[in-house]
Amino acid sequence: MEALAVLADPARRRIVECLADNEVSAGELTDVMKTEFGLVQPATSRHLRRLRESGLVHSRAEGTRRLYSLDPAALRDIDTWLEQFRGLWGDALSALDAEVRRGKSSTKSDAQ
Repeated sequence: MEALAVLADPARRRIVECLADNEVSAGELTDVMKTEFGLVQPATSRHLRRLRESGLVHSRAEGTRRLYSLDPAALRDIDTWLEQFRGLWGDALSALDAEVRRGKSSTKSDAQ
């Protein structure tokens, strides 16, 4: 699964996070990458190209700007693959939830 290999890079993961809610211009993404990772425009462009090639993001021209957005299908493929592992942490999270509820119940009993 190529998408997971592409997302192994923290800068690419951050780009995907920036695109989670809406389209973002290449300039805005470059600003984030420079601020958070010290990356200049050519490096950001290489990351965006890699994300496009893997199918994780789409780009479109709007005048002189290039806008990027996530491709939900690629993320669904990752989610489908991860499904086989959900049981590994699902049981642990259920146990943690039970302990938290037990602790809250105990705290209420102590307060009365």
